[in-house]
Amino acid sequence: MHRIHPALRWTGTILLWAIVAVCLTLTVIPHLLDRVYYRGAVTSHFDGEHFSNPDGDDDRLKTTGGRSRIGFMWRQAFGDAERPVWPEKVAVTPSKPAPRVDDGRMVVTWVGHATVLVQANGLNILTDPIWSETAGPFGVGPRRVTDPGVRFEDLPRIDLVLVSHNHYDHLDLATLKRLWDRDRPLIVTSLGNDSVIGQAGVPATALDWGGRIAVRSGIEVAVTRNHHWGSRWFSDRNRALWSSFVVRMPGGNFFFAGDTGLGDGKWPAEAAALGSIRFAAIPIGAFRFEEGQMRNGSHISPPDAIRVWDGLGRPRSLAIHWGTFRLSREARETPPDMLHGMMDCAGSDPARFGASGIGEAFEVAPLSAAPPPPDLAALDACEKGGAFRALR
Repeated sequence: MHRIHPALRWTGTILLWAIVAVCLTLTVIPHLLDRVYYRGAVTSHFDGEHFSNPDGDDDRLKTTGGRSRIGFMWRQAFGDAERPVWPEKVAVTPSKPAPRVDDGRMVVTWVGHATVLVQANGLNILTDPIWSETAGPFGVGPRRVTDPGVRFEDLPRIDLVLVSHNHYDHLDLATLKRLWDRDRPLIVTSLGNDSVIGQAGVPATALDWGGRIAVRSGIEVAVTRNHHWGSRWFSDRNRALWSSFVVRMPGGNFFFAGDTGLGDGKWPAEAAALGSIRFAAIPIGAFRFEEGQMRNGSHISPPDAIRVWDGLGRPRSLAIHWGTFRLSREARETPPDMLHGMMDCAGSDPARFGASGIGEAFEVAPLSAAPPPPDLAALDACEKGGAFRALR
């Protein structure tokens, strides 16, 4: 009878236990990282455990060409010689907003990414605030290329904060904690995100799509549908809801699209049905994860952003969600350049929906008749043409 050499026996034992450890890790760790942010009744977009888009979910780990989004993230982290170059830093001249804006005026300042300061009716509103240097857990993630357009210490007292979903570039716990400690604002978000925000000891009001909350007399927030997904870790995907918002107020509403893909394209009209929109903040960036890509399920590209703008009733709108954190493969200036060209292509005035410099405050005119609708057939033709696909 052959005896097994002790060294081989020990090697086999170590390998066996290593395999067991790996299997346990793959089995246990996802559950440890998973979080139950919300419990409630089953609805058209909640199955009792996870939220979904009722107009159909997209595979968030695939691009339109079938290449893996994980592969994109790997190349972004460890190098991609073919991707367009971004600047290391972009100079910003920060604004110093007025303490309050009233008398029927509305003043908007783009702080950067999806962070927008809207001042109207004596109310100071802040969307998806992030002043951190990185967008990710433990200080790891995309680094800020463009400094905030308003220094935190120059922010007026904030009354209302809108948090669209729980991705790190939109729900920044460090910033929310600073705002809460300083101003005690009303924080409104969608279902489940109050649990995440509460991790920083900050209270938030979480509502389902269609939910409303009064801010003060004559002003309320309505949580409205958009098309996205949520996660803080890979394994807690869609445990919390994503949303857009309508702030209903005298003189015309403010619409914040949050972070979104186009989906069925019907949700902008649903928001517009709540009353005339005076101003809208609409994302246009992070739509390209491979060469020539013109859209993905998670983020709206400039042509789709024009479709959203049209569905909202063509209000004065600001292009956001570009130029602050590098999240995708297009060059920094590609989204606003493409938006300007697409607006021209559709026969629409780029002044009605365009880009602003970070930190540049501007006044929104009172409500007036909407401009003519864009030529969507011309927009489709331009989108299919090679010039915009070639824009890197």
